[in-house]
Amino acid sequence: MEKIDTLVVGAGQAGVAMSEHLGNAGVAHLVLERDRIAEAWRTGRWDSLVANGPAWHDRFPGLDFPDFDPDGFPSKDEVTDYFVAYAKQINAPIRCGVEVMQVQKKAGRRGFTVKTTDGTFEANNVIAATGPFQRPVIPPVIPVDSASAALTQIHSNEYRNPSQLPHGAVLVVGAGSSGAQIADELSRSGKTVYLSVGPHDRPPRSYRGRDFVWWLGVLGKWDTAAMEPGKEHITISVSGAYGGQTIDFRRLAAEGITLAGMTESYNDGVLRFAPDLTDNIASGDANYLSVLDEADAYIERNGLDLPPEPDARKKYPDPDCLTNPVTELNLQQAGINCIIWATGYAADYSWLQVDVFDSNGKPEHMRGVTSEPGIYFLGLPWQSRRGSAFIWGVWHDAKHLAEHITTQNKYLSYGS
Repeated sequence: MEKIDTLVVGAGQAGVAMSEHLGNAGVAHLVLERDRIAEAWRTGRWDSLVANGPAWHDRFPGLDFPDFDPDGFPSKDEVTDYFVAYAKQINAPIRCGVEVMQVQKKAGRRGFTVKTTDGTFEANNVIAATGPFQRPVIPPVIPVDSASAALTQIHSNEYRNPSQLPHGAVLVVGAGSSGAQIADELSRSGKTVYLSVGPHDRPPRSYRGRDFVWWLGVLGKWDTAAMEPGKEHITISVSGAYGGQTIDFRRLAAEGITLAGMTESYNDGVLRFAPDLTDNIASGDANYLSVLDEADAYIERNGLDLPPEPDARKKYPDPDCLTNPVTELNLQQAGINCIIWATGYAADYSWLQVDVFDSNGKPEHMRGVTSEPGIYFLGLPWQSRRGSAFIWGVWHDAKHLAEHITTQNKYLSYGS
């Protein structure tokens, strides 16, 4: 039985950031990782993936990406190496190859019993730093039966490169960053590609000489405390691929991708789409233009010397697939032999057997602090603000949790 003050579960960006702040605060801790440091970046992404933010922004404060253009977009391997180097720099006590199987509250005593593949631990605090991308979700639209056995269906986390896919056309479902980037790569490789587009925001990659992450910063949008009601299912479509570019669905259509609305149902070899493509594209356009408008107003109000960019407001002509939307596809007739579901993830906290979840199984917390003393979450979207899910954002959330743990330890040591 090993005893430790604070046990961190997961050694991705959240776990590494948490270890830095706990170490700085003098809190005895251990990070358990079932695979390797930043494993999701190693094996849960496609080969050509790069960070969606430039190197000067998507990093921890204590280390730059070595020998890298600050305005460039690091590859997934460079991001992995960065976290490994950072963990080494801060001497993070990370134990790899250890999976946490069960966390339970001690009866009538402070702390928790933690069962792992490497024995049992006792900890006063447990921080779930496993992030939001734990269980890939494929909607049960197309049953895996004899009628569809020849159709390859994979989640985006299984996609690596075009060569792994069977011959024929591909349907990509989901137009967030992953879906749009994968569809673009497949189209560039010569594949016939269909892309199912749902509600989305699509900020400009850059505008008037500044990356969109800079604009979100100076406009105060990273610090937005809560998502607007009704936007819970709206994804952000942005890309650092090919040197960084704005995702423009009209451009993708002009380059050969056929757009369709949200994937709705399937029957007898025919896939049906919702009649919402025009509205989804229009909403994405409105979001894009709103960022340009706010940026222009900010420049004028503050007298910044940033060159005008009138071409940013030009748009491609509406493609035929937008003016005459595809409402259904006979997969066999369209030659579609593969569907890639870029449809997100669900959380899996089955190992955390403590009463800190709502009726839908989502963590109940305030900035990562739960109602159960000693149980914390880190790395959740919107944990404290819009920027929480980003590399730099999780670092600041980790600092808050470390301060909370330090304060609680002071209270609990009083009089002892």
